[in-house]
Amino acid sequence: MKLSGRVMYRDLGPGVWVLEGDDGTTYQLAGGDRKLKKDGHRVEAEGHVDRAALTSAMVGPVFHVASYRFV
Repeated sequence: MKLSGRVMYRDLGPGVWVLEGDDGTTYQLAGGDRKLKKDGHRVEAEGHVDRAALTSAMVGPVFHVASYRFV
């Protein structure tokens, strides 16, 4: 699955990185590297969504990043 949007840091509990998708959905990011986790960067990312995962942040489904590029 390919998603595009803006990477954002949310100060929830210990903090969480999310992708605010262009489709209006917020995804919690899993995977990727340090370069991906820059607040405000626009990206296109490929990976898969795990809607069954439960997290303490509760900000949306978890998106497991396989690859990405800045746009």
